[in-house]
Amino acid sequence: MINRRNFIKYSALTALYTITFPSITRLISLTDDYDELLCRKKFKLFTESGTAKLTIGDAIVETGKSFIGTDYESGTLDKDMKERLVVNLTGLDCVTFVENSIVFARCIKSGKTSFDDYKSELKKIRYRDGKIDGYSSRLHYFCDWIYDNQLKGIVKDITHDCGGILYEKKINFMSANPKLYKQLSDTNELQKITETENEINSRKLYYIPRKDIPAIYDYLRNGDIIATTTSIKGLDVSHTGLVVKQNGSTYFLHASSRHKQVVISENELAEYVGEDSKKTGIMVARALEV
Repeated sequence: MINRRNFIKYSALTALYTITFPSITRLISLTDDYDELLCRKKFKLFTESGTAKLTIGDAIVETGKSFIGTDYESGTLDKDMKERLVVNLTGLDCVTFVENSIVFARCIKSGKTSFDDYKSELKKIRYRDGKIDGYSSRLHYFCDWIYDNQLKGIVKDITHDCGGILYEKKINFMSANPKLYKQLSDTNELQKITETENEINSRKLYYIPRKDIPAIYDYLRNGDIIATTTSIKGLDVSHTGLVVKQNGSTYFLHASSRHKQVVISENELAEYVGEDSKKTGIMVARALEV
């Protein structure tokens, strides 16, 4: 459902299409899917701006910046008991922001710019093996998201390469707190989540401690994916975003719950992480060329 704020955005967007594509207005009405229209608009803008010619990292930053000012909205993927592919380009949390930035960049660089192409790529990135098979098939833990998307050849975990040390922590937040997730009232889904946690705990995880972040600035590139590790018991990371290089400095582009929208951090990455005592460091993944 389109709220009042998005109704205004929609009206402005429809006006843009009326001017740019007079014939298409016959196909557009306020009952059409707003996200599909916005997706098409973004593809058009990225195509015209030459985003496809950029490196994948620079392309991710450009697509990510297109979301600056977009509302922060949590829980958009968890409203239904039945798992389905959720598309929401007007309300993003930290993970859906990262996913959408990567999806748009990969689509534009591969020349696949239909709404179906977008949805196919989003499903591939969001779900284990790119397949929807219930709630537990979604990559809920971001360390697992990195791992699975590395297997798909989409990203590479470079945390250890950056000098990361072992992240010795038991990951079990979801199974230890099932009442926080209505879908885990299904004992079968809870069992599958527990199995996923056991698999995660069998791997070696690495992180870069908070104090060491400034030392890796030169190693980080535009569009690198950052996940902030946390002291919260059983949880791997608490936030995600993208590296943005500006004027020789290293900033953080993310969907901010504090600012209620997508922003670039006022301070450099290490200072941003240091503002929250529960953030212990970072994991880093780098998108691979399409």
